Amino acid sequence: MLKKLGFGCMRLPLLNTDDQTSVDMETLNMLVDTFLEKGFTYFDTALTYHNFKSEEFVREALVKRHKRDAFLLATKLPPRMLTAEEDHEKIFIEQLEKCGVDFFDYYLLHNIGVSAYQKACQYNSFGFMQRKKQEGKIKNVGMSFHDTPELLDEVLTAHPELDFVQLQINYIDWENPGIQSRRCHEVARKHNKPIIVMEPCKGGNLAQVPPKAEELMRAYNPTASIPSWAIRYAASQEGVFMVLSGMNTMDQVLDNTSYMTDFKPLCDEEYQVITQVIDIIDEDAAIACTACRYCVDGCPSNIPISDYFALYNSSKRAVTTNISSQFVYYMNLAATHGKASDCIACRACEEACPQHLPIAELMKDVSETFDNGPGLPTK
Repeated sequence: MLKKLGFGCMRLPLLNTDDQTSVDMETLNMLVDTFLEKGFTYFDTALTYHNFKSEEFVREALVKRHKRDAFLLATKLPPRMLTAEEDHEKIFIEQLEKCGVDFFDYYLLHNIGVSAYQKACQYNSFGFMQRKKQEGKIKNVGMSFHDTPELLDEVLTAHPELDFVQLQINYIDWENPGIQSRRCHEVARKHNKPIIVMEPCKGGNLAQVPPKAEELMRAYNPTASIPSWAIRYAASQEGVFMVLSGMNTMDQVLDNTSYMTDFKPLCDEEYQVITQVIDIIDEDAAIACTACRYCVDGCPSNIPISDYFALYNSSKRAVTTNISSQFVYYMNLAATHGKASDCIACRACEEACPQHLPIAELMKDVSETFDNGPGLPTK
């Protein structure tokens, strides 16, 4: 039976933290070997990870050193990079060569949001994946998704041929109005799509929680690591068959595999602890927005104000510098709405706000965080 923990290859161990291509191959080899020895088999990479080098690192650490039937390999194609339908074949052949395999167990369209979906439709990306599946070059086709539940429903309705969907699910984003993990999960279940979870620890931010929250967790179970709560939460959701974790130390591999070897879903008492942890984390929100959305309807710039505030709060809660997932959601929202920098300070929103927030001023902070964000990888 397939174990529910997957090895994410977006945050591999580095020799130089300022150089994403300086992967510590000696450490990575040990991590991969240990992961496999513990009975886990799923590895997830992508064309763009580690400055377009992750697939090659996976080839060296995994493919060249282990039998092909000992692991499952997933990679992804970003539709935003397409300029013509023929690009699919070029990129796909390059990925097979980089990974050193002649087929992929799982193949995903990467980061589907409004603009990426439009490109995927324009260049028939879904048709390309189906052809490769018929040729035996892909075993399972899917997509990773970072957008609204409404768009997810639209895509899955139009493309019932998808075998699975990859969603961002973690306990702090479950009800986050900017990410809407719960509602996206419900849409995937409605369409009977098996779910792979990404960002269960939100880029490492749920591996460290406020002291008060950690005390609650330790009081309930002194031996459970803080990340284990987040990964088990994701794995406990209905329909989830795989949870990805970006492991780059031996401690992380040994910890994650210890409790996921014989996975037990969260019990009611553990869910109650997590509810309290969420309340503690939310106490530190940078903007006291309740997401009532009274501000949104009258905005002449069509800015999804409360969604941006939720993403901003999420970024400010981060205990690491990694806010890449928040930026991806911001970018996808901004594709069909006004950006934070489009605010004209008319203050109609402020008149409607029950919390009397200085929204026009706060939008400047949101813009500073996201409108000059990290961008997406380019060759």
